[in-house]
Amino acid sequence: RARALLQQLPPQDCDERYCPELAEEERRQLRAFSARRRREALGQGLACPVPGPCHGCPCRKCGRRLNKGDPGVSAARLGDQFWHPSCFSCHFCHQPLVDLIYFQQDGRIYCGRHHAELFRPRCASCDQLIFMEECIEAEGRRWHLEHFCCLECDVPLRGQRYVMRSGRPCCRACFESLFAEPCQACGDPIGADSEGATHQGLHWHARAACFCCSLCRKPLRGQPLTCRRGRLFCSDTCSLRQGSSSSSSASDSSDSAFASAPSPDS
Repeated sequence: RARALLQQLPPQDCDERYCPELAEEERRQLRAFSARRRREALGQGLACPVPGPCHGCPCRKCGRRLNKGDPGVSAARLGDQFWHPSCFSCHFCHQPLVDLIYFQQDGRIYCGRHHAELFRPRCASCDQLIFMEECIEAEGRRWHLEHFCCLECDVPLRGQRYVMRSGRPCCRACFESLFAEPCQACGDPIGADSEGATHQGLHWHARAACFCCSLCRKPLRGQPLTCRRGRLFCSDTCSLRQGSSSSSSASDSSDSAFASAPSPDS
């Protein structure tokens, strides 16, 4: 419950004590933003049995009838209407509102987190609202300028090329040293700028020198292939010729490989 409350009502959205790194102008904007939200949007639902005069009224969200004595929730900021307790939830994330605390905007109910994000972007790194005039936007998310850093070495990435890893940016050096797959042919890592080919969980550079028949060296990109013990062949003929030289007779599989584009960066 405590975790849910912190998720739905982030304390850093309304109390500058949880944002020690803010500049004075940002603190001023946060105070004004928080005061306005409390004054105009913050409410607390009232959980009570549906009174007799409201017998048969529809739930504001699902439309099903609420009868006299049924458990219901009313929200003073949204008029004389009722919700089923399970329907009294955030319009954006659909999470039940812990302790029936809500924010309203344009006739809809929001948890504190998603109501704040209607007006201010949220930093994907520190989870605080962004009050600076500038921020970085990448992969559909936003960051404070100083928080857009490599997830491994913390080097600033503003104006630099990067690779997204588990939803967070990673510099090219860290990506290639820690996460890049080795090529089955040459053994070098398949870097962020390199095209790769994947087959049966194995990886190759997509270039002709690496992704080719192990016997005749024919390039295999976009071509049918056979894979035998981690080695690629353009045909069963090459596979069997190689197999006969090593006293083996059959290939493991025959299929087409998937060639992937370079890792997305910016």
